[in-house]
Amino acid sequence: MPLTIESCVARHNGDRTEQQDRVNLFAHPRRPGMLMAVLADGMGGHSGGAMAAEQVLIKAQQNFEDYAPNSESPQDLLASIIRDAHVVIRLTRFTSEQDPHSTAVVLLLQAGRVDWAHCGDSRLYHFRGMETVSRSGDHSLVGELQRKGKLDEAGALVHPQRNVLLSCLGAERDPRIDFGHLAPLVAGDAFLLCSDGLWAYFSDQELARAIARNSPREAARLLIREARERAEGMGDNISLSIIRLVEAPTRGR
Repeated sequence: MPLTIESCVARHNGDRTEQQDRVNLFAHPRRPGMLMAVLADGMGGHSGGAMAAEQVLIKAQQNFEDYAPNSESPQDLLASIIRDAHVVIRLTRFTSEQDPHSTAVVLLLQAGRVDWAHCGDSRLYHFRGMETVSRSGDHSLVGELQRKGKLDEAGALVHPQRNVLLSCLGAERDPRIDFGHLAPLVAGDAFLLCSDGLWAYFSDQELARAIARNSPREAARLLIREARERAEGMGDNISLSIIRLVEAPTRGR
């Protein structure tokens, strides 16, 4: 059965004076059916985080437009985006007094498969209907404690060092990059890219339900509204991108 895509991107400042998240969704200019989603959560003082996050989007679009699938694997492309953005962010430290850093989540959709990569604590979720199939692991102190079985989900949300990252773009160490992929694709597969300004306020089940029961645009609106209420005036920047695969409508004769 042919599939088509429903999608949206959304941002909200939360209770911050500056928006340092960046998110975008763009089609390949010469290869029909190929799509990229990218999200970055910038950190680093006034305008420094925004500049770092912007570099992630710039490198994503540049490298995506140069992508040659006959000689380059999806993983190669995704890794090059994160590594190249890391180098550029590091170089900006020499031309400014800021210390910019950023997370990155990048998803590549092409015929029959999806590939993704991430660094930091911005997340990628894969839902199939109401089921959470997978979720990226946070490159954070709390994420590491969870992987070692020393902290549960409830404890992670209130841990005093929950914002401490172990890897990100712009740090002295090269970024840690984790990858995932899915093939084949089926109707009902949905992907959520989001910053911690969103996911910190929801269980996996709540996110899956919102996306399964609503259009991407309406799900984004509902999730942002609920996150704002749950933040109680202390909310971070929010950014998200939703991509959902549905059956293509049949053409009448």
